[in-house]
Amino acid sequence: MKKILIANRGEIASRIIETCQKMQIETIAIYSDADQDLPYVKAADYSFRIGEAPVAKSYLLADDILDLAVREGADAIHPGYGFLSENSEFVKKTEQRGLVFIGPPSSVIEKMGDKVTARKTMQEAGIPVVPGSGFAIGTVDEAAVIAERIGYPVMLKASGGGGGIGMQLLESREDLEKVFVSAKTRAKAYFGNDEVFLEKYISESRHIEVQIFGDDHGHAVHLFERECSVQRRNQKVIEEAPSPSISEETRRNICGAAVKAALHVGYRNAGTVEFIMDEKEQFYFLEMNTRLQVEHRVTEMITGLDLVKWQILAADGEVLPLSQSEIRKLGHALEFRIYAEDPVRFIPSPGKLNAFTYPEHADFVLDRTYEEGNQITPFYDPLIAKAVVYGENRDKALEKASEVFENVRIEGVKSNVPLFSKIVKDDVFKSGQYNTSYLQQSKIVG
Repeated sequence: MKKILIANRGEIASRIIETCQKMQIETIAIYSDADQDLPYVKAADYSFRIGEAPVAKSYLLADDILDLAVREGADAIHPGYGFLSENSEFVKKTEQRGLVFIGPPSSVIEKMGDKVTARKTMQEAGIPVVPGSGFAIGTVDEAAVIAERIGYPVMLKASGGGGGIGMQLLESREDLEKVFVSAKTRAKAYFGNDEVFLEKYISESRHIEVQIFGDDHGHAVHLFERECSVQRRNQKVIEEAPSPSISEETRRNICGAAVKAALHVGYRNAGTVEFIMDEKEQFYFLEMNTRLQVEHRVTEMITGLDLVKWQILAADGEVLPLSQSEIRKLGHALEFRIYAEDPVRFIPSPGKLNAFTYPEHADFVLDRTYEEGNQITPFYDPLIAKAVVYGENRDKALEKASEVFENVRIEGVKSNVPLFSKIVKDDVFKSGQYNTSYLQQSKIVG
């Protein structure tokens, strides 16, 4: 590959450009009217306006993006994450234009993008799934019968996708009747599919995911697990690798299950198999993300590997660079998603980023969406940057994280940096014995 168009924006676009420069591959960036001054636009070899600020008029314009790629002589499309990254129709269109899609086949994206189909597929592979309906539910009465059988509390989920937007916790039939119709309407609006299903809610749960990679030659490997249990509104805030508290036996089993899932669906390129785990370390399949994850940097730090490079090589038809036995992990890494938001109410805080300074450190990486002077608009996720720290062990990594957040300065917008300063010093978090209810139950918020 000699030229790649990046069908994304912000820090992930910058991250892809970083690897492409090392591989001497030219990059084409696209930007909306709101993003024309962002760092990634300047870093790319070529940059083109794709449309107005709203995503429907810019980053979701599949045909316009592909027209640009063909016109500018791109060999491939890297979708990053979000936007068109898990759109199987976009993959098909990309291939029809004679371009390479840097990701899995459209058939895999289609199968794993529908959560009901994904559940069935994983059951066929022998992977445990959360007890639930196993099919799309049409009416509230049907849902009520299933919820009674499963036992409250339950999660009502959109089949078409979504984290916080696509999920609702229900404690009773009354809750179910209040939200069922609106949940279907919201699912249709956000995911183009109004199908919903029910799963048993597992309290005191942990969110563990496994990085997988596959190639066109029948190989699949894992690059170990990540702990993603610090969440607000079912969306991740902090991720770390490896998980700080699961047993070695569970680590082997969950990573093995992820590879088994990848082989079963004929997976190619980067992906993540997400699991939910109860207090007894029984894990259940949640979903497969058929793309690179926001938190891929923590895996890179403990393995020393470049996952974007692996993506490009796999898309180019090459065999995976390493076998499973050759992949090693060393040390500990944590990623903190720095948002422009109220750190108590978790409400976005758009505005001009008047100041953004941070320390330079050998074991610290900051992937920025914005720099000083940029305008943080309400059109996109308010992620200012990802702060990733590494240490020879978890205690060392936490010490470095504490030092980093004492020296990060953000002015012009509110941010969750003060929250991170508290979390890295909190005894519960430091113990590693936390779960997905940590932020809701903790006294450090507020």
